[in-house]
Amino acid sequence: METKEAKPLRHGYTTGACATAASKAALLALITGEAPQEVTIPLPIGQEVTFSLEKCGFEAGKAYAAVIKDGGDDPDATHGALIESTVSWSEANEIELDGGIGVGRVTKPGLPVPVGEAAINPVPRKMIREAVQSVLSQFGIDRGVRVVISVPDGEEIAKKTLNGRLGILGGISILGTRGIVVPFSTSAYKASIAQAVNVAREAGCRHVVLSTGGKSEKTAMELYPDLPEEAFVEMGDFVGFSLKQCKQKQIEQVTLVGMMGKFSKVAQGVMMVHSKSAPVDFDFLARVAEEAGASDELLAEIRGANTASQVGDLMGEHPLFFEKLCEYCCRSGLREVQGGMTIETILITMKGSLLGRVTVNEATD
Repeated sequence: METKEAKPLRHGYTTGACATAASKAALLALITGEAPQEVTIPLPIGQEVTFSLEKCGFEAGKAYAAVIKDGGDDPDATHGALIESTVSWSEANEIELDGGIGVGRVTKPGLPVPVGEAAINPVPRKMIREAVQSVLSQFGIDRGVRVVISVPDGEEIAKKTLNGRLGILGGISILGTRGIVVPFSTSAYKASIAQAVNVAREAGCRHVVLSTGGKSEKTAMELYPDLPEEAFVEMGDFVGFSLKQCKQKQIEQVTLVGMMGKFSKVAQGVMMVHSKSAPVDFDFLARVAEEAGASDELLAEIRGANTASQVGDLMGEHPLFFEKLCEYCCRSGLREVQGGMTIETILITMKGSLLGRVTVNEATD
């Protein structure tokens, strides 16, 4: 039977690129009195791309245009969102840029945009301003322009993101450093981790809790009810990257919270714990079990296990096993960042029950 070749994943475009295209179209409409059907803009990566407009029109003294964001084959909360720009002349002799409905406003320090401003990141700001200036130059116009970016469904979309935790309220952020969205890119997730750690630092947190997912974070918040919301960061599979971000921001104590599957890898020094990054090493888990006093029969069962979770079930009567596994995680983390902080590891079950909890600092490492 002939197998079909897998199609290459399709790139998409950032909210920043969409906002730029909409702004250029709106300004062209304001100047010429005609609504373009498409516009072409340069992207930061050096490519030019043409956007079709979902709408473009006029109101009293202003023009508007909108683009539907196409995220390509990347699962993105903003895929399909309407990104709209309204452009008008301004008394100020400059290009003013602000956010309207559905674009969040920054309320906490630590983000690349100052507190009080619309959550339009630096690269999209530059792209929009350059696009506006290029149109003004094309027509030989020297006057101020006001640009307002809106996302009608932005407030609802933002509920699917971590914006609230980061202090971005009222809508989404207008993002993008390259202009394109690479499908299943890890760079976007890493950027959100770095941003979250920076917000925690700026909020005065000296203790950050890194969790592998929502269930782990919920348990962590119950264990540390006195820590502020900013102290909790979902690191996903990026354990090493997250620890290094904390070290860079001089976070003094880090707590890792997760389950057997991912933390059995961390314990042996694997710092990117995606299911495809490295298999669970059952011989390693057997050695830890042996250190915890497991019988030869139990060790054989561990070596023949299918999942790390199954090993956890087998070792349920041996609490020392989980403590040793937590200690291995702490020491692996300290090696990754070359010391300089205290690391605590909390190992939990799928239901949030505590299996083990150990703290190791540089002095005891």
